[in-house]
Amino acid sequence: MLTLNNISKRVGNEEHIRDVSITLTRGSVNVLLGPTLAGKTTLMRLMAGLDKPTSGDITFNNQSVLGKSVRKRNVAMVYQQFINYPGLTVYENIASPMRLARVDSKTLDSKVRSTARLLKLDPFLDRKPLELSGGQQQRTAIARALVKEADLVLLDEPLANLDYKLREELRIELPRVFQKTGAIFVYATTEPQEALLLGGNTATLSEGMITQFGRTLDVYNQPADLPTAQTFSDPPFNIADVIIRNGEIILNNTSLGFLHDHAPALPDGSYTAGIRPYHLSLQPTDTHSIALQCTVGTSEITGSETFVHVDVAGQKWVALVHGVHKFSPQEQIYLYVNPALVYLFDPDGALIHTPPMFRHTEKELMING
Repeated sequence: MLTLNNISKRVGNEEHIRDVSITLTRGSVNVLLGPTLAGKTTLMRLMAGLDKPTSGDITFNNQSVLGKSVRKRNVAMVYQQFINYPGLTVYENIASPMRLARVDSKTLDSKVRSTARLLKLDPFLDRKPLELSGGQQQRTAIARALVKEADLVLLDEPLANLDYKLREELRIELPRVFQKTGAIFVYATTEPQEALLLGGNTATLSEGMITQFGRTLDVYNQPADLPTAQTFSDPPFNIADVIIRNGEIILNNTSLGFLHDHAPALPDGSYTAGIRPYHLSLQPTDTHSIALQCTVGTSEITGSETFVHVDVAGQKWVALVHGVHKFSPQEQIYLYVNPALVYLFDPDGALIHTPPMFRHTEKELMING
């Protein structure tokens, strides 16, 4: 069990990590999700012992490791930029941690070859890293981390340099491999979709702080606050200022329904509404759909889907709609949303209403997760 207790990290006058507390258990897959410069790499370096926190404590199995050197910690780390031994073959690169641990030759050979098969490296075992593509070199670095049997494995955007097909395959395969080892895995990414595919737990980071930590589907469906919802959304989470008046939610003079239909009673005042891009459609989806007049900025056709960028009540929104749709700039269109799919946040950004379909019970989360 790895525990960070009120960890902060300052560099000069800048606070890179602020009051982070989190506990990670053995056999767990944990995703650090956040934009560039959110603090993901800094947090991983603190976990590994490569950097020391300015304040707070880090414990492993309830024992502080702050005074323990990196070499004495059983940690493996893979960066976005691959690091291999250029003079060794792929086989020897993968085998190197086991040779240091004096693993017997039969077990070593079996683990090297099985891991190489998983990462599609078996045809290249006799090659040197400089004879490989960038993606093959990164896979070699990942394989070396997997065979080390470390207590803590840290992967800092390890799939970013791989081609799309292999990246998708590994996103599916890696969680299965991770869970078999019994190690604590921490995986940093900027992509919400990657976090959802990996499953496990997710910690969302914003400006050096963890805004929420929990089961990945739970954090996605029930973000604790607006920063978490925005971090866990790609395309961007659509937001707009709304007014609640006599129990009615009003956006730019358009009613989004009444509170007693799908939300707790709230006092009149200003709030923030949030809508996921795929909950907007070009046609009503049911009798409850509300029409929102929009001005088109641009539309991006990606094959079977179209990203429609629009202006809604002075806010820049994006709708992810099925099919091929081409609109002209400044064209006036209507987007439709079911009011029950609207998230509501208070003036401080805290979530006060989750769409009913996302209020999972613990049993449902276990089934769907």
